[in-house]
Amino acid sequence: MQEIQKFTLEWQGRKRSYFVTVPARYSEFERHALVIVLHGGAANAEYAMRMSEMNPKADQENFLAVYPNGTGLYEHAVLTWNAGRCCGYAHQHHIDDTGFIRAMIRQLEKDFSIDSARIYVTGISNGAMMCYRLACELPGLFAAIAPVAGTMNCDPGQPGHPVSIIHFHGTADQHAPYLGGTGSKTVYSRVDSPVSETIRFWVKTNGCAENPETETTGKVQRETYRGGRQGVEVVLYTIKDEGHTWPGGKPGIQHGNVDPPTQAIRATDLIWEFFKAHPKPA
Repeated sequence: MQEIQKFTLEWQGRKRSYFVTVPARYSEFERHALVIVLHGGAANAEYAMRMSEMNPKADQENFLAVYPNGTGLYEHAVLTWNAGRCCGYAHQHHIDDTGFIRAMIRQLEKDFSIDSARIYVTGISNGAMMCYRLACELPGLFAAIAPVAGTMNCDPGQPGHPVSIIHFHGTADQHAPYLGGTGSKTVYSRVDSPVSETIRFWVKTNGCAENPETETTGKVQRETYRGGRQGVEVVLYTIKDEGHTWPGGKPGIQHGNVDPPTQAIRATDLIWEFFKAHPKPA
């Protein structure tokens, strides 16, 4: 039977927490993939768990799913990540979330049997921004990242290691606008970079072909940039007229910063298939 365990660790004088979903077929004699799911701003780990429905996928595919909590005035609610120029409490208090995630992974590698070539991170909104910061500041740790409804919000520097990326974004997103800037529903004072700018940076950084293969089905367009260093790829899913959502996420599981999810595609399924196809090269 699948098991959900809660852990804590001390980081920067704070007690930080995270949940680990252990699949029913977990074995200490087998190396398992690790998928970290980062909640959005003003949410928490439990919300990310319910909304993404990553746990059933973890059980089906026999990987470990991990849901860390950000920080805030309250221990279990209205939590944020310091993704660079955003967001909220974590940004204002200069929380070292990159260090926390790195420390959490080190602890997970002690507690569980993890395949270091298959460590992945995904997240929505502020969590998506944090995915990009982690890829920049912890080069070589993650095989692939999957940001949803959030662009790069930090100074990227020059990441020294390629990383595969699958990104999802709706054109009608007013929390993290597709074209960048400040949306009508943007919370936490900021100006977001356009999706195109974020994708262009990583296509160049990864050494991918500049011209993508494009496929359109209904309101969904997929752009695939191939030929990157060490075989990495960058994929962008654009969902026309879609808001600030986790595509295919559980209906009815929203809070004030997230719109009802489209069911045109299931991001969780697509993310795992992408992750599975993109381990770190040997």
